[in-house]
Amino acid sequence: MDSETYIPTCVGFILDGNRRWAKERNLPTLEGHTEGYARLKETIVWCHEAGIHHVVAYVFSTENWKRTTEEVGYLLELTRVLFKREVVKIRQKNWAVRAIGDLSLYPPDIQELIEEVHTANPKDPEFTLWLAASYGGRSEILAGVNKLLTQRAQEPCTSAGTEGKERVTEKEFAQALWTSGMPDPDIIVRTGGQKRLSNFLAWSSSYSELFFLDTHWPAFSKEDFLLILKEFANRKRNFGK
Repeated sequence: MDSETYIPTCVGFILDGNRRWAKERNLPTLEGHTEGYARLKETIVWCHEAGIHHVVAYVFSTENWKRTTEEVGYLLELTRVLFKREVVKIRQKNWAVRAIGDLSLYPPDIQELIEEVHTANPKDPEFTLWLAASYGGRSEILAGVNKLLTQRAQEPCTSAGTEGKERVTEKEFAQALWTSGMPDPDIIVRTGGQKRLSNFLAWSSSYSELFFLDTHWPAFSKEDFLLILKEFANRKRNFGK
């Protein structure tokens, strides 16, 4: 059974190790983020070439807001570049880009850029890049709960069927999340040597196959990627059965 038989639909990436990669080379921290950004662009192409239709990249966590003002400012500038420059190239390929997270924490100009991109996305894209930006898995679940509570509060009260309405189905809850419309990731890859998900896709990752690499994200290679696909093809997925 080869990797072409079992191509994943959705792959998530935790882009860890940018700062350590730079430190090991006596480079400024910001240089690590620049190189990590370049690696992300390459990885997206590899995924598309492999037949993967959805990629989720953990580009900025809710915890990342606590970093130094200089580092946060630089990451915000990379976000602007991504949505201004790269999205134009992506859209020419009939690809879509969606940002998921607490986007209200971003400066107004970035929020406007994201909204413009979402509005211009093709209705039937060949490939979708999901950017987990200002994202936290617990925050996503809380946001989903609060969204459902608000919806329920706005519904007219009727004596008939009240008990049934109080029950939330798994499908209904998933539709209230930031990741609504995104397939659950078949694979989650984390670089940088840590073996945890760090608040990434807490709801969607229940049956994801996990791959932890010691390689820092800027050093992630196409060979690493293809080896992951090969191992994934040979894993037996039981989905809890």
